[in-house]
Amino acid sequence: MNQRIIPAFALAFGLVALAGCSSPSVITLNDGREIQTVDQPEYDSDSGFYEFEQLDGKRTKVNKDQVRTVKEL
Repeated sequence: MNQRIIPAFALAFGLVALAGCSSPSVITLNDGREIQTVDQPEYDSDSGFYEFEQLDGKRTKVNKDQVRTVKEL
């Protein structure tokens, strides 16, 4: 019985950890366009750009001055 419980707990913990890592977001630009992202965008203060992955898998950068809001879904 213990041989089944330990892997089940490990699997459940792994699924919860993966679900907690993903936080889809919506970036609203000043012109009204909305961009959906897979994860929370990362802001690079050195360059002044938000970097994120779009739903189609492309990595994209947007200038901070073009972003109105960033909301988590």
